[in-house]
Amino acid sequence: MRHRSKTVKLKRTADHRRALLANLACSLIEHGRIRTTLAKAKALRPVAEKLVTLGKRGDLHARRQAVAFLRHKDVAKKLFEEVAPLAKDRPGGYCRITKLGARMTDSAQMAVIEWVDVPEAEEVLADAPEAAAEETAEAKSE
Repeated sequence: MRHRSKTVKLKRTADHRRALLANLACSLIEHGRIRTTLAKAKALRPVAEKLVTLGKRGDLHARRQAVAFLRHKDVAKKLFEEVAPLAKDRPGGYCRITKLGARMTDSAQMAVIEWVDVPEAEEVLADAPEAAAEETAEAKSE
């Protein structure tokens, strides 16, 4: 029976799992999108969404809770100043998980987890070929 066994253990001890999720959350906040295994992405989503809820609350206690979990003041600052204000109108569902398929080496299912409300990740990917073409055109003209 699976009653009240909500936590995905990821074959790690509790301390190792907490450190892994904190590091993944830091990377997600810092970069806006990360590529990881599907199991880790599914385990990260509730953690990241709770952190955004703390960021939306914005008081001193929430800030201290975020720093205690993330262990990086600069990442917590980015959470409160950049990520959480973009999600202020959204009642939940701040993350999106997109499946990528199997990894070549060990056939682990891969996924991309990203913020729903952060437009910069989409703009960077869409503008990357155009920006590279503009830079090469400028370099050729000079």
